Amino acid sequence: GRDEHVVTPRVVPHDLDQAQARTAAEKAFQSYAERFAKYEPTTKWVTESRCEIGFNVKGMKVTGVVELVPKQIEIDIEVPFLLRMFKGQAISVIEGEIRKWLDKAKAGAI
Repeated sequence: GRDEHVVTPRVVPHDLDQAQARTAAEKAFQSYAERFAKYEPTTKWVTESRCEIGFNVKGMKVTGVVELVPKQIEIDIEVPFLLRMFKGQAISVIEGEIRKWLDKAKAGAI
């Protein structure tokens, strides 16, 4: 059968350096942690460029990875089968927050 776990990460391109991209990502995480506190979001930088994220939805744990690679940020999340419809929405929220802060970083606002 088809492997439903083969998912390509959402890619957010940018033209900042790694330090600026990380600052933007950190600000994005802080911002959505406040906005979506009810989902108990967690973030943990496991390397300089890789952050593990997690949140709870309807009592289920959703985990993901945000990876800073040169000139782009990749967002990948794994959702339980019952929350499949939620996946696109979750990625879009994270992507929107990251794009907003990348724009601010580019403008020199952070």
